[in-house]
Amino acid sequence: MGARESLRDVDGPTAAGGSRARVLALLQESGRPLSVSELAEQVGLHPNTIRFHLDGLVEAGAVERTAEDRDQPGRPRTLYAARPDSARAGQRSYRLLAEILASFVAAETPQPAQAATRAGRAWGRYLAERPAPFQRLDADSASAQLVATLDDIGFAPEPVTAGRRRQILLHHCPFREAAEQHRDVVCAIHLGLMQGVLSEIDAPLTADRLDPFVEPFLCVTHLTAGKARSAGDRGRH
Repeated sequence: MGARESLRDVDGPTAAGGSRARVLALLQESGRPLSVSELAEQVGLHPNTIRFHLDGLVEAGAVERTAEDRDQPGRPRTLYAARPDSARAGQRSYRLLAEILASFVAAETPQPAQAATRAGRAWGRYLAERPAPFQRLDADSASAQLVATLDDIGFAPEPVTAGRRRQILLHHCPFREAAEQHRDVVCAIHLGLMQGVLSEIDAPLTADRLDPFVEPFLCVTHLTAGKARSAGDRGRH
C-alpha cells in the first residue's frame, strides 16, 4: 500500500478528496441545514457532484438528510446538516496536537520557517509517486500530480494558468486553525511539502511562493518553470 492510498483509508468521510472535506466543513460551520443548491454555490461544484459527496457523507454517518419544514404549497427541499459528532471530536484532538507541535517549533527552533520547510520537503518526497525510470514528466503532468497529492490531503486545490504563470488555488486548509496561530511554521510546511513532491518526481516546475489567506478560505501557490534540486534530494528520508 502506498502513502497516498493509506491517506485515503484514514480520511473516513473525506475519502473522496478535498471537495468532500469542504462540503462537510461548510455544513459544520453553517449553523443551519443547507440545500444542494446552496452548497453548490458556495463550493463551486455542479449540484450532481454535491449530491454525490452528500450521499457519501450520509452513508458515513457524518451528515443527516432531512426534509424542509415549510407551510407553503409545493415539494419541500431536501436539507443536509452535519451530525454533532461528525469528525469534530477527532479533528479537535489533531488540532491540539498540531498547535502544540507548531508552537514548539516556533518557540524552540532558531529558524522555525526553515526547519518547517525542510520537514515539509521530506514528507513531500515521501508522498510523491515517482515516475518510472527514464520517464520525464512535462509541466502539465507534474502539476496534475501535485494537485492530486494536495487533494488527497484535503486542500481542495484548483490549478489555474494565465499565460506562462501557473498557480494552484488552495480552497481549504486542513490545518487552518494552527496556520492562523503559527503561519510561519504551518505554511512553510505546506510550501516545503509541494517543493518535495515536485523535486521527487523530477518536475520541470518549482513551487517558489505560497501566499497564505489572500481570502478567508483561499491560499495561492505560485509555480515557476525550472528545477531546484540539491544532490541529496533524490533519496527519500
